[in-house]
Amino acid sequence: MKKVLITGSAGFIGFHLARQLVEQGFYVTGLDIINDYYDVELKYDRLELSGISRDSIGYNQVVTSSHSENYQFIQLKLEDREALYELFANRQFDVVVNLAAQAGVRYSLTHPQAYIDSNITGFLNILEACRHHPVENLIYASSSSVYGLNKNMPFSVKSNVDHPVSLYAASKKCNELMAHTYSHLFGVPTIGLRFFTVYGPWGRPDMALFLFTKAILAGEPIQVFNHGKMERDFTYVDDIVGGIERMVRHPHIKEEEWEPESPDPSFSSAPYQIHNIGNSSPVQLTSFIEAIEKALGKKSEWQMMPIQPGDVERTWADVSSLKKDYNYNPNTPVETGIQRFVEWYREYYKV
Repeated sequence: MKKVLITGSAGFIGFHLARQLVEQGFYVTGLDIINDYYDVELKYDRLELSGISRDSIGYNQVVTSSHSENYQFIQLKLEDREALYELFANRQFDVVVNLAAQAGVRYSLTHPQAYIDSNITGFLNILEACRHHPVENLIYASSSSVYGLNKNMPFSVKSNVDHPVSLYAASKKCNELMAHTYSHLFGVPTIGLRFFTVYGPWGRPDMALFLFTKAILAGEPIQVFNHGKMERDFTYVDDIVGGIERMVRHPHIKEEEWEPESPDPSFSSAPYQIHNIGNSSPVQLTSFIEAIEKALGKKSEWQMMPIQPGDVERTWADVSSLKKDYNYNPNTPVETGIQRFVEWYREYYKV
């Protein structure tokens, strides 16, 4: 089976993807710096569930899972260029899934340098490593945030994304441009995935579902931004992982001919693709909160707030290209996903 590197493997999506690929028989190396952007205990507990003891973790040291010899973990910064290159040289990966990044729109307003270091410099090091140690496929995380001020719904990969409204979004568009450059110049096969509001068990504490659940159970009011007039294309993590697994197994070659006279921004004459990966079914924020209340069996007090800087009012993914190329089929209703999250949250936090 293929040798796969997953960066950000102590993170939300990376943790789920690593477990899935190991169960399917892939040889997986997980990489993460385990920074303190949010609760590091949650990150360590994810790793523990995958058989990586926190006591065994040391910087730039490879640790083998106690659950499976197919999974190994290394604590490493993407900005540590020499150590990253050495890892690629030693492992000779077939596929790289780059999920490591400084996340969060609002955090980018106050900590811009973190996004340049991790999302720009770190991604450049990944590209250079893939250039000098060729891989079948480099799959990397972009974001629905790149659509910015665009209000042409649903968001299409063929649409303009020249008006980001946060540095986080700008860093993700930069990743797409950098990827195309390396695909064109050096033949690095790249697939950029624009994630749409991923949620589920073991999720990030800074995301809405986590924040709302925590506040409601504590009997605290919740902040409802833009006075509830927000819609998000909430996507359950298992649907995301299933889509990525298909790409790991079968790198797709575009059959259409690219026309430079009327260029389609979603692919190229180079081995380069961009896809939305979402549920393609936007949900009103107020309906989302009501579904959480139902799953918890508890009502909440709403504090209506203005929209926050960097936020967009609505997201909605056109996933037609992903369905066509990879038979992607998200099928988890938001009520089901919320119920699964609530069950995990109650068990994990003993609530």
